[in-house]
Amino acid sequence: MSNIFDDFFKAEARMFLITAIKVALTEDGADLTSSALFNESDQAHAQIVAKQDTIVAGVPIIPLVLEMAGGNCNSVLNVDDGDRISEGTLVAAIQGPAPTVLKAERVILNFLSHLSGIAEQTSKYVKALDDCETYLLDTRKTVPGLRYPEKYAVRVGGGQNHRMNLSDMLMLKDNHIEQAGSIGEAVRTLRSTHDPCPPVEVECRTLDEVREAVDAQVERIMFDNMKPEQITEALELVPDSIETEISGGITLENIGTYGKLGADFISVGRLTNSAPASDFSMQFINL
Repeated sequence: MSNIFDDFFKAEARMFLITAIKVALTEDGADLTSSALFNESDQAHAQIVAKQDTIVAGVPIIPLVLEMAGGNCNSVLNVDDGDRISEGTLVAAIQGPAPTVLKAERVILNFLSHLSGIAEQTSKYVKALDDCETYLLDTRKTVPGLRYPEKYAVRVGGGQNHRMNLSDMLMLKDNHIEQAGSIGEAVRTLRSTHDPCPPVEVECRTLDEVREAVDAQVERIMFDNMKPEQITEALELVPDSIETEISGGITLENIGTYGKLGADFISVGRLTNSAPASDFSMQFINL
């Protein structure tokens, strides 16, 4: 999974990750407790241990945080992102100046816990779609400033990413359509304004809106908060050349039912906006 981390966090994605780490370290302020009790010459040996069974995500962030917290630390990563680990697993061993290790501790654990929780939650939704030919997508319901790390964690958990930002895919929602006057007019405006025009997706709540989106030959149609019976009717209206997506009200309990309807994708905001954190701890050891 280390290759996935390196492949994902390039260019803009890496910039956002580094910025998030800097903000996390900065908002913690000066560690007056540790600086009073330890000198830079005091070496700390620490272990990061899982306190529950989970898929792990964010392990390669550990050395990045240590470097930005003050450097001069060594870390040995014992697991890879995407590994399913059990309670008590040694995730990483760290050695370095005690003030630096303690400054980095909570930031490391926050990233590791949050991202692993998202990966674990995603894996459960993916498993619920095992018997379906529908792919699981995340959404833009992410913590401000943490979109790229959170979407990376979705990938670690086996899901796929929807658009990273507003320019990756042009999505027409009700407010856009109302302003333009109709779905057809909104699509024509987008395609005449942008050259080349990114793929266009339309959020549809009724069968009439689905018909209009089909006539506009958009790239993807989202069935927004539709009931299974309505989605079945809607799918019959959409040609194979247009992708389909189900969204709204999807839970772990009902995703299997929606998955069997035959849409190309199901997007779930809960993957990122309400995933419970996985539990890890950092312990100092005596050598």
